[in-house]
Amino acid sequence: MIGRVNHIAIAVPDLENAARRYREMLGASVSGVQELPEHGVRVVFVETGNTKVELLAPLGEASPITAFLERNRDGGMHHICYEVTDIKAAVRRLTESGARVLGDGKPKIGAHGLPVVFLQPKDFDGTLIELEEVKPEFGPA
Repeated sequence: MIGRVNHIAIAVPDLENAARRYREMLGASVSGVQELPEHGVRVVFVETGNTKVELLAPLGEASPITAFLERNRDGGMHHICYEVTDIKAAVRRLTESGARVLGDGKPKIGAHGLPVVFLQPKDFDGTLIELEEVKPEFGPA
């Protein structure tokens, strides 16, 4: 059901400083800052060639990242995102298997403009998992 890792998300207390460190110290290509009010976050993406690293910081006090950073003042890994080709089928299969989808269970539009859902970390060994719907890739005929 899951495809490749789309990105690994790291919560950071200062998005601009974190982006600068990745750019200047690691020589990475870093996107501009994107605000996602529906998710309560500000993000940048670090390109690594085979996947991305998402650096995320709170957008307002009600952000879920605020609580994460209160427990992890220096930041840390927040979630891992896997690609799926049919998010509604994935949600149906997961819920039928007993997994819990966070929120209202309906996909929301994520940072890449594609539908996403988050899965209850307690159902996956303490790891917050994001699923992102992508179009299936077709190789050469």
